[in-house]
Amino acid sequence: QVQLVESGGGLVQAGGSLRLSCAASARTFSSYAMGWFRQAPGKEREFVAYINWSGYTTYYADSVKGRFTISRDNAKRTVYLQMNSLKPEDTAVYYCAAGSSTIATMQTSYAYWGQGTQVTVSS
Repeated sequence: QVQLVESGGGLVQAGGSLRLSCAASARTFSSYAMGWFRQAPGKEREFVAYINWSGYTTYYADSVKGRFTISRDNAKRTVYLQMNSLKPEDTAVYYCAAGSSTIATMQTSYAYWGQGTQVTVSS
């Protein structure tokens, strides 16, 4: 069982930055691939970014490529999402998830989910 707790969300102006964190409870955190997803009001949850267990492999949705960076610190059992050049369309609840697949963009590839953190980007 893996418990995930996101933090770092908030209100920011367009063009600004935020860094989300996701802390995991499991001592086996370093064996999990991690992903970030987001869900905007009235829309389905969508993939944002992926990182493999070592941090060596990352993958991004086209909509955030070049603006967002996913990273992890296995010693701290934490995965991060650095979000730069934020746009109003980035407004959503952001979720982190833990799974075991490679380059996983589908929600079904992840077994454990956090409760989400709200990110609001004003224009």
